[in-house]
Amino acid sequence: MLRFLASSIGVTCAVALALPLAAPAAAGSAAPPTTGRTAQAEAYASGSTQSLPLVPLAGDRGPGEQGVPRRDVRHFSLVGVVWDDPDTELHGRVQVRTRATATGTWSGWQELETHNADHAADPGTPESTSVRLRGATAPLWVGESDGVEVRVRAEGAARARAQSDDGAGSAAPATSPLPTGLRLELVNPGEDIPRAGDATEIPALSSAETERELLALGTGALTEQQKAKPHIGPRPSIVTRRGWGANEKLREKKFVYTKKVKVAFVHHSATGNNYRCSQAPSVIRSIYRYHVKSMGWRDIGYNFVVDKCGKIYEGRAGGVAKPVLGAHTLGFNSNSMGIAVLGTYGSKKPSSAAVKAIARLTAWKLGLHGMNPRGKTYLKSGGGNLYRKGKKVRLNVISGHRDGFATSCPGRKLYGKLGTARKTAAKYQGR
Repeated sequence: MLRFLASSIGVTCAVALALPLAAPAAAGSAAPPTTGRTAQAEAYASGSTQSLPLVPLAGDRGPGEQGVPRRDVRHFSLVGVVWDDPDTELHGRVQVRTRATATGTWSGWQELETHNADHAADPGTPESTSVRLRGATAPLWVGESDGVEVRVRAEGAARARAQSDDGAGSAAPATSPLPTGLRLELVNPGEDIPRAGDATEIPALSSAETERELLALGTGALTEQQKAKPHIGPRPSIVTRRGWGANEKLREKKFVYTKKVKVAFVHHSATGNNYRCSQAPSVIRSIYRYHVKSMGWRDIGYNFVVDKCGKIYEGRAGGVAKPVLGAHTLGFNSNSMGIAVLGTYGSKKPSSAAVKAIARLTAWKLGLHGMNPRGKTYLKSGGGNLYRKGKKVRLNVISGHRDGFATSCPGRKLYGKLGTARKTAAKYQGR
């Protein structure tokens, strides 16, 4: 089974950023190939990012509003907004509308989640101090598109605009300044490229097979009590990074590990629910590229991703059975793992298949480290907006992101299903 747990090198990256095709690439991107049609084909195959600066909007919108006027762009499927300082928050509204490639029709205005700093490496770690880091909204999956328009309104400007639209005559509130260096990021995930001989899925194992593999891998020494009754759930099948088409040249080469996995933090990706399960690999490739190329992280932040059909995907590289250090829950990445369910679950219920997948995954991975999914444990805070650095915090072994950070993630509806996931995971462990 060892061969299934290895990460491999992906396809070559080609990033083309500007329009038209003959235009030079934006700063920091790879130089495009010299021939137009070949350049377009290669960029699409391996993925690309267009980065467009936001400008003050014309008309009567007033100060504190920037955007990108409606324009044609190269094909993309995921959109986000980034800015220079990762420690600066964007107080206001970010809205985007896009034109579908297949139909040529424009969408209505869609909101991007502006507070994305809560998904990040812990303060003081090498990843959190990288000079490449940028502040960012959550990305939004819009499907294949070739036109875009975006507007960003600072908090006061957004309220003033709403008052004007409603005919209210009260004085306009003070406007918070927008972050500097606002840019629109348009991500093309590239194509699924099958490669002969690649291990695209780690197969499921029974509980007994899982225990034998644990001993063979040397993942951890079992105590006498665990040997008698290990409580390790069956390993579910997991789509590898190869399976979802990760370009391994995007990420940093080295792997970083924590000591063990005591807590699983559940997230939603906040990328919207308008995707088909067959598109999940493309969504994950887009998030991966956005995290690394647009936000400056060393790899995708989550350790695992689950789609709404219940399929489980390997996230951050380093080995699915190992305690890979992620960048998913600011202040609590050490001794934990992050699971992101693709979608937005504030008002929409997660599928039963997705909740079951969370249970199957946690029963196995937490079981490797002797943790009871229905139990509680302590983690030391690395610093955040709920707990000061160094504070020992008592958490559910399966927690929601909001348990460690003041955030709406993983959405009210998904958070409400974590009790079911805990109970089901414990059953898978034979408890």
